[in-house]
Amino acid sequence: MKSSLKTPLVLVLLLFVASAIQAQTKRIKRPKSSVGIYSVDTFVRNSFDIYDKVYRYDGYAKAGKSLDDDDIDILEDALTDAELLMTSAPNILSDLDGAGALKQAKATLQINKAKKALKYSIKTATELLAGRRSGNEDSEDTSEGDTKDDDSNSEEASSESGTGTSSPGGSSDGPSSTFKINSKFDFVPGDELLFFDDYSNDFIGDFPSKWNTNGSGEVVTFNDNNERWLEILSGYGIYYMPLDVDLPEEYTIEFDLFGYGLDSKTSSTAKLQILLSDNTKFKQGEYWAAAWIPFGQYGAFGIQVKSYAYGEGHTINNTITADIRKATLNRPHISIAVNKERFRLWVNEKKYIDIPKMLTQKDQIKALKFHAEGFKDGKEKIFIRNVKIAKGGLDLRRTLLSEGKVSTNGILFDSGSATIQPQSYGILRQISQVLQQDSSMKLLIVGHTDSDGSDSNNLALSKSRAASVKQALITTYGVDGSRLSTDGKGEGEPVADNSSVDGKAKNRRVVFIRK
Repeated sequence: MKSSLKTPLVLVLLLFVASAIQAQTKRIKRPKSSVGIYSVDTFVRNSFDIYDKVYRYDGYAKAGKSLDDDDIDILEDALTDAELLMTSAPNILSDLDGAGALKQAKATLQINKAKKALKYSIKTATELLAGRRSGNEDSEDTSEGDTKDDDSNSEEASSESGTGTSSPGGSSDGPSSTFKINSKFDFVPGDELLFFDDYSNDFIGDFPSKWNTNGSGEVVTFNDNNERWLEILSGYGIYYMPLDVDLPEEYTIEFDLFGYGLDSKTSSTAKLQILLSDNTKFKQGEYWAAAWIPFGQYGAFGIQVKSYAYGEGHTINNTITADIRKATLNRPHISIAVNKERFRLWVNEKKYIDIPKMLTQKDQIKALKFHAEGFKDGKEKIFIRNVKIAKGGLDLRRTLLSEGKVSTNGILFDSGSATIQPQSYGILRQISQVLQQDSSMKLLIVGHTDSDGSDSNNLALSKSRAASVKQALITTYGVDGSRLSTDGKGEGEPVADNSSVDGKAKNRRVVFIRK
């Protein structure tokens, strides 16, 4: 008797689950045949591959099944890929020019069907990841108007962050001209310059000569400002690489970022990937580590970090909680320190990432690559400048104590002035610690410049910069001013060729000498 009751009960449960799964959106059918235009067929195939994944997980949600960590990883990747594919749709349509009328008609129908599948995927994956997809929700509407990014927090984000559409040239909405000195900022740039580029040797409108890409880009300026920036195009599989840089085991990376056209509707997938890879090809590679800087403004999306080793898969795969929306609207300075396996990342003066064992295949990592994704074409743009890679970045304190002298080009000043930039305070903190440890030590601070400008102006500037360093040590770290003296040599004692960008960067330095 019990067994006869058990079978119908199982059938009832199966029917309940089946009906819950069937309650989701009616499935969009994949086209049965190809068009014969490579870009169109690839777009359609990739779109439906993503759609199939998301549709399956939507079915799980309707049946009441919760997502595990692997499910979340798959959905996050699917969402990113769907957003990127959607941005490429206009370019795919342009590939129909020259095709016959019947082929154009068939291709247009398939592209529209693929776009509908992508819109469903973006909306559904976003809701699944946010935990807002359930068996009671009506998800049948996949019309044009139902595919916007989730902006439930957009009003709050807008009032918090502003629009961010100003240029680096400096309007009232532009980058902040003030900063709060953080005496705990501990980033120290490497002391052996491997690469530096401010694009000063490149023509406006050209792709910079010290870089390589499989996409496009150009050097630009804004308004009446002379600062030069490299525009990085957003797109699937597009990478930007500094040329002729072989990364050592210990090094630092620095650069300035500028996001244009950001507002409360900027997508959660708008990110800049900073990729450390085992090769100089236009792909991630077999061994790599990466961090993604988020630019989405309608929510705090965090900084994603991943590392990958061939045969092992992801050794690190996580998102660090971080609300950097305000920072991304104000030309953030990114600092990265790699010390063998350890990976640290700062946005402005705040450290967000410090992973001791991120680069488990440290001997394989050779190249730095940048990749932008998720930015709306024609509306949102991403730019970088002052990219600097330097070997070392360990500890200036030991050098100063053991050798009595240390030289650094990591103390940065505003162009043509003695105003210290905030990312320089990690070095000043270390110098102050040496003075604190050895109370009898006195230091001579000597400023040096490159050869731009007149000899007399450079001499005066170098003296002013040394005086600014002294004053920062006194006011920020409480060093007794009687222990510090200053001098400036202008451009008179170069350590490198002033005819190159790298050489000028090496010559702009501050030297600390024990007296």
